[in-house]
Amino acid sequence: MNDALATGLGGLAVLVALIALRMPIAYAMILVGGVGVALLNGPDIFMSQLKTLAYGQFSIYDLSVVPMFVLMGAIATRAGLSRDLFRAAAAWLGWLPGGAAMSAIAACAGFGAVCGSSLATASTMGQVALPELRRLGYSDALATGTLAAGGVLGILIPPSVVLVIYAVIVEANIVTMFMAALIPGILAVLLFLATIALYVRLHPEAGPAAPRPTRAELTEASLRVLPVLGIFALVIGGIYLGFFNPTPAASIGAFLVWIYGAARGTVGLKALRGALLETARTTGMIYLILLGAEMLKIFMSRGGVPQAMAEWMANSGLAPMAALLILLAALIALGCLMDSLSMILLVIPFFWPALVEINGGDYVPAAEAAFGMTTEDLKVWFGILALIVVELGLITPPVGMNVFVISALSGGVPMRRTFLGVAPFFFAELIRVGLLIALPALTLWLPRALS
Repeated sequence: MNDALATGLGGLAVLVALIALRMPIAYAMILVGGVGVALLNGPDIFMSQLKTLAYGQFSIYDLSVVPMFVLMGAIATRAGLSRDLFRAAAAWLGWLPGGAAMSAIAACAGFGAVCGSSLATASTMGQVALPELRRLGYSDALATGTLAAGGVLGILIPPSVVLVIYAVIVEANIVTMFMAALIPGILAVLLFLATIALYVRLHPEAGPAAPRPTRAELTEASLRVLPVLGIFALVIGGIYLGFFNPTPAASIGAFLVWIYGAARGTVGLKALRGALLETARTTGMIYLILLGAEMLKIFMSRGGVPQAMAEWMANSGLAPMAALLILLAALIALGCLMDSLSMILLVIPFFWPALVEINGGDYVPAAEAAFGMTTEDLKVWFGILALIVVELGLITPPVGMNVFVISALSGGVPMRRTFLGVAPFFFAELIRVGLLIALPALTLWLPRALS
């Protein structure tokens, strides 16, 4: 082992220790990356990089979509979209056994399509749906478990901020990633609905059916949700069909959500100011993490850590699929300890080169590749798999951020019961991962069909 590699591995150990000591991950990456580059190449090189690194990182045009999608989600939270989505879903599904829980899943999917944040989806839908689930007599485990699991739909169903960040890291096309995420996102919703149906079949008392709505109630609920569906169709449909690039589409979406909230009287100047401040704080946090990740990547690259990992994986003798499963299992474990955005920025620069090396290199033809696909297809397929397993950390002990959020909103439900309630959804997600691994076409068909 050469000195540079030893320094890089030492820096990685220091980074893990700083994160364990609860230092914010952006500061930890900036500190380790800056000190590491100074040790390897001297302080002059480090100071020279600082002159242009932040500008070079933040001036990437693809990143301009991030504040727009964050703003759209912040306004949507204040506009009352979540309540309209849940009422419409409940009108159509609530009369079934477990129907209110199914309605919460459908509403989480709809709100995640506008919001793009798992924690925000879980928090907002928890406030809307939890009182109704309790009123209908749902068990604590099913009610809280459903909402915690429904939150994970926010990261994958486009638009998704984390999906954009992944695309920037591996230099994938954002529109292609959005296309690839749609079918896996729909598959998650269907599997979650099937999970609830099976659960209430085994435990009928856990999810009683609500009374059937009248035709007038069904019509009213459906009409109220039409503007939300229209906004989603315009934004995502416009991106898929090539009418907009992601940034203009996100801007249009944020504007329309504001108009919708203003027309309903839920988004006045005070609410709009709050949404703008929240967007500024969230975007600043994301960009600071991006800067730290870039500094860390430079240090690790000069230390040879990603290259060494890629070489070790390629020469390990592991079957390509076994290596992929190990990487995905590592992502699930790490997802229990940190948020999805931080983990994508921290881990993907190490895992992606290793996966490319296992596949046969950057320019290998699909017929000769270990995974039977080109590097461009691999980055799309792996990206969807990675985001799914990263989000599993949000419902997995010991941390499970979505579980913490829902438990706090539930006002007294023991966290153990929420983890028990979320367990069936965890296994449903493992089934989804298995299907996407066995059938890559579920991820790759739509981008190929629309390209």
